[in-house]
Amino acid sequence: MNSTDKAHQLHLGIAEQGKVLALAGRHADALQHYQEALRMAVSSRAPEVFFRHYTQCVMESLELSGELDSVLRYCNEAEAHYARLDSPLPLVARDRAENLQRRGCIQLRQGQLADALASLQQAIALVQPPELPLARALVGWAARGLSIGERQLRDAQQRHAYFIVRKGLVEPKRAIPLPPERLRSAHAASLV
Repeated sequence: MNSTDKAHQLHLGIAEQGKVLALAGRHADALQHYQEALRMAVSSRAPEVFFRHYTQCVMESLELSGELDSVLRYCNEAEAHYARLDSPLPLVARDRAENLQRRGCIQLRQGQLADALASLQQAIALVQPPELPLARALVGWAARGLSIGERQLRDAQQRHAYFIVRKGLVEPKRAIPLPPERLRSAHAASLV
């Protein structure tokens, strides 16, 4: 195994540990693992797919830990990037649609129904059915005059596999925890 393969296995393992922690509800620790995996992926010049995946994991943990303003800020910055990019590639359209769906979910949680529906409708317009079943369901509920509370949204997110960190997709045997001194130093650094 060459050094590039070893580097990829290491950041994959660290990210996998982040997922294990996220499933246990330990999102602060999960975020530290994801951030380290991101740093390693970038420094080893890993393919962009790693960066995109780890970023999605970060957004999920931030969302699930209630850091809605941070997620919304990221989604808005990503949308501005996609709008400037104006790429015809289906993968870019899919990524943009998923970002808009996430933004719509955050806006719903923040009580911004009109903005949420605009984001969700924009997401739906970017991809063909059956893509984004969550966005389609939420827009359908709103069109029928149904309210979308926190419980309904969370249930729909689970039902439509909105979250990519799910029990059946995480491989704990591949997980590589950061050394405890790295976690402590990261906690201490975040307090400064």
